[in-house]
Amino acid sequence: MEILSRIHTIELPTGAAGESDQLRDQTMCQFTKPIALLIFLLVTSVGQAEDRPNIIVFYTDDHGHADLSCQGVLDDIRTPNVDALAKSGVLARNGYSTAPQCVPSRAGLMVGKFQSRFGVETNGNSLDGFNTEQTIAERLQKAGYITAQFGKWHLGPTPKITDHGFRHIYAQNSGGNFAANIKLDGSDQKMQTVKPTRYHIDGCSKAAASIIERYKDQPLFLYVAYRAPHVPLDAPRKYLNRFPGNMPERRRKALAMLSAVDDGVGLITQTLAKHQLTEKTLIFYIGDNGAPLKIHKLDAPGGGPGWDGSLNNPLNGEKGMLAEGGMHVPFIVSWPGTIPAGQLYAHPISALDVAATAADLAGIKSQPGDFDGVNLVPFLNGENTAAPHEFLTWRWGGQSAIREGKWKFLKGGDREYLYDLDADIEEKNSLLKQHPEIASRLRSKLVDWATELKPPGLDSANLSTAAKKYFDFYLDGKPLKQTRAEALEQLIQSNQKRKKQRQRKPDSEN
Repeated sequence: MEILSRIHTIELPTGAAGESDQLRDQTMCQFTKPIALLIFLLVTSVGQAEDRPNIIVFYTDDHGHADLSCQGVLDDIRTPNVDALAKSGVLARNGYSTAPQCVPSRAGLMVGKFQSRFGVETNGNSLDGFNTEQTIAERLQKAGYITAQFGKWHLGPTPKITDHGFRHIYAQNSGGNFAANIKLDGSDQKMQTVKPTRYHIDGCSKAAASIIERYKDQPLFLYVAYRAPHVPLDAPRKYLNRFPGNMPERRRKALAMLSAVDDGVGLITQTLAKHQLTEKTLIFYIGDNGAPLKIHKLDAPGGGPGWDGSLNNPLNGEKGMLAEGGMHVPFIVSWPGTIPAGQLYAHPISALDVAATAADLAGIKSQPGDFDGVNLVPFLNGENTAAPHEFLTWRWGGQSAIREGKWKFLKGGDREYLYDLDADIEEKNSLLKQHPEIASRLRSKLVDWATELKPPGLDSANLSTAAKKYFDFYLDGKPLKQTRAEALEQLIQSNQKRKKQRQRKPDSEN
């Protein structure tokens, strides 16, 4: 090292005869002790920095459990790059979001605590609590990470994303204007409203790859939150052409959007490989909640409100429910060289684990109560063979649930259910009457946990009208009051009305 070479060039004073050697030894000691300490600190610091991995979180939007080809559920979906990611690490068979809706699930992911602890339980709640919390991006930025956000934010104004720990943003989640303080090549620009020059998914992927190119020698935290396959379904012809044949058009559009996401994952992982960063990068791929089916899965014209074309098979329920179809999501973890490849991991894990894992790997000291998740790496690399969690818990509006091992207790309003998910992942047969003691034990744990929330209790609102319909259909097996044809006509009329209302608005309001 340069510092070491300079030690040998230091000119030391000489004394009278007989004093020279003694003086030289004393002087050398005075110089070398602090320099040796400095070298130790520098080497230690560099070593720690080199040991800290890059962390990338791919977060998809309204992405049903079935819709990765590596899940092995459906044969119309093609996601070769995400499949390769799963093959290089862990495909979680029981990976969960923290909510069956966009805003709360993102708030929980970013903070690493269950979002109802700080008052962000549903899309309609105030974000004041979130704004007072420290995100994992803030923690990593303080620890020396380069932090960047791409795509959908949904946690306040996009130009304010930098207030939450992200140095660079490219917040594009639609074909309209977006906010960014970087260009597609990763170079800086003043925070501004930007008009898109390419499909939003492709733009986010390109910007993320450019940030890797720019900061390849520094630790990175990238949050790549694709708005896909969430409506409006807007895939360009390039991706639609990959899925010819007879199928619902909304299904084709969802597959095309997810194919664009897969291309983005491929571009980003190839950029990592180009700079020999594959084994230095921990990657998460997680869905924010299940697909909205609207019961009928109507193939309504256009790509607006309604079914987003994604599927939750074989899970029961959909977005807006604490049934498995609402928050049991695609979940992959990859870190080649550290986490053994080709794993199917059965223990339940949560999106809350992302922040706790990232903080631990970055050497960030945390206090009790900072995180509700755990560092997953010791569990996924075989150091710890126990389950990462004794149980997982949820509350969303008028619903609450707990999963402990194979058992799940679900409450919606005054309705209660108990499922053995090992035997009945489709939640078709409630065992509440057969095992009342198990239900009682789980209910008690759920009650104890819910006392810590804001507000406390097993629910924070009455069960909504939509949720009642979902529970009637999916969990109670009641016949539908509205036929498929009637539902389709109603949706078409609703979409036409919404389109006319948008057209009547001044440009400044659109």
